[in-house]
Amino acid sequence: MSKRKLSRQQRWRIEKIQAERARRAEKRGDQDTEKLAAGEYGPERQGRVTAHFGRSLEVAPAVGGEPVRCHLRANLEGLVTGDRVIWRAGQDGSGVVVARGVRDSVLERPDARGQLKPVAANIDQILIVFAVEPEPHANLIDRYLVAAEATGIAPVLVLNKIDLLPTQGGPLRALLARYEALGYPVVTTTTARADGLDALHARLAGRTSVFVGQSGVGKSSLIDRLLPDAQLRIGALSEDSRKGRHTTTTARLYVLPRPAAGAFQGPAADGALIDSPGIREFGLIHLDEGQVAEGFIEFRDLLGHCRFRDCRHRQEPGCALIEAVDEGRIHADRFASYRRIVDSLDET
Repeated sequence: MSKRKLSRQQRWRIEKIQAERARRAEKRGDQDTEKLAAGEYGPERQGRVTAHFGRSLEVAPAVGGEPVRCHLRANLEGLVTGDRVIWRAGQDGSGVVVARGVRDSVLERPDARGQLKPVAANIDQILIVFAVEPEPHANLIDRYLVAAEATGIAPVLVLNKIDLLPTQGGPLRALLARYEALGYPVVTTTTARADGLDALHARLAGRTSVFVGQSGVGKSSLIDRLLPDAQLRIGALSEDSRKGRHTTTTARLYVLPRPAAGAFQGPAADGALIDSPGIREFGLIHLDEGQVAEGFIEFRDLLGHCRFRDCRHRQEPGCALIEAVDEGRIHADRFASYRRIVDSLDET
């Protein structure tokens, strides 16, 4: 798709807006410097960004307490939800962020121009949610796994609505077993039973997590149970299509409350959840064939061992992946899924 050309007047307006923003940021920076020098801000404190509103942030103090609305120093750019920061409280109840801590991880998505932009930071795991209804397809799960592997953040598969599974589990249980054999953690959940989220609580404890998955798999329902005070809106599931609708619109980090007495009795460590519609669904358009192949973890030891260095793993003689499929070391369905994903890249 070709980029839309801007007229001279449009370019002038954009440059004027950017210059005005830079001027305001410089003025705010000068004011902050004066206030810091005058002692109008308190001592430096540690905190974590829980929400982002342009040039201002909501920061939760590391020692506890209510989040504080802070603005950024002029020399700080690119902060996202989940960032650990150093901030100082002002006399008027607001604050200023003066530094960003080192990121353990960062989740990025391509913007409208295809450039990767950070959307959340310091995430321990990506929970890929799918459900008995709408019926999941292995290729869709593989696409999410490849996207998660590309971030370097550990993926976890979450099968929701297990109360709808047949007694013996059916083909879906067999599919899960295949992923477990590859080393992926699998968690099963349901909101239809009082103990239906125990395994999920155990997985979330002490970690910062994000949920991803297609619409209608119950992400909002799960989050609503995990965060009963957050009042997330839950979309209806169409009886005709059995597909859900997007519902959540605001990016935010939530500290997960500990389960009520008599519920889950696992580890007491607090967990956190970063929820955003921009995170819940992310694609593969920014990846190339090599990155997709790396996203299939059982391929990794074989990559680079084909007869030809430029092997595309199609019909080339001496392809290490094709040989592994023929020998049963790589599941044929996974290899077919890889090929479909690569073919889809050629179509974009």
